[in-house]
Amino acid sequence: MKWLIGAICGLFNGLLGAGGGAVAVVALERGLKIPDRRAHATAIGIMLPLSVISAIIYLMRGEDIPIWPLVWITAGGAFGGLIGARILGKISIPWLNRIFGGIMLVAAFRMVF
Repeated sequence: MKWLIGAICGLFNGLLGAGGGAVAVVALERGLKIPDRRAHATAIGIMLPLSVISAIIYLMRGEDIPIWPLVWITAGGAFGGLIGARILGKISIPWLNRIFGGIMLVAAFRMVF
């Protein structure tokens, strides 16, 4: 089961550039019965190596990855990650699920329309 979850997360990450973390959170919570906060934190840890592997494959195929946007967005993402990790323990589980679900709905709506 764990290998299958990883394969699906990697597929979404490699194919779409995103989405693997959302799959991981739901699969960890529902499939493996990992508590919510741990599932969110684990999903973040899963995404780094998956993203690095996907980026290496894109580079090996000759895809152009613009360096400066990558650097600035990574720096901003690291700063946001620090803030998010600090406030994760202060948000109730129901609110954490609402925030996560809301972000997924907005992202899905924007992708469709």
